[in-house]
Amino acid sequence: MILQVFKGFVFKWYNYPNNILEVRMPAIFPSEEWLKGLEEKLNSDERYAEIAKNWEGDLFFFIQPEGSLKEQLTFYLDLWHGKCRKVEYQPQPDSYPTPTFILTATYTNITAILSGKLNPMTAMMTSKLKVKGSMGYMMRNVPTVLDFVRVAQDVTTEIL
Repeated sequence: MILQVFKGFVFKWYNYPNNILEVRMPAIFPSEEWLKGLEEKLNSDERYAEIAKNWEGDLFFFIQPEGSLKEQLTFYLDLWHGKCRKVEYQPQPDSYPTPTFILTATYTNITAILSGKLNPMTAMMTSKLKVKGSMGYMMRNVPTVLDFVRVAQDVTTEIL
């Protein structure tokens, strides 16, 4: 199977037995489909795999309601050595009591990061994206953080 993401569309080519092409439509952020698309892209992106090959840590996101988001949103990603081992949309915080990083942002700020209007490092330094966890580890892995955001931006074609 060959997996490619282009403009938010996911193309899966299956060579055997009949050269089948499966196309998945882009998903709107925030949605479970968007998070699954991010997982697939993280696991198929060779650039991310190389840059994040030494990353060890899971992320729990809290997105605070604002604008069109009426209730708090949570999602979880388990990232390990350039791969995404698990995602979960709207998990309860007690499901993952000790994630490596807890990230909190308003809906406006997270969508600004996803649309490229707000630099993620600037967001962290100005507390528009609050990070609980080892900032030293995060700072030593800035290329991984930035490439994670690049992949997330690649799968974000529409924002609610």
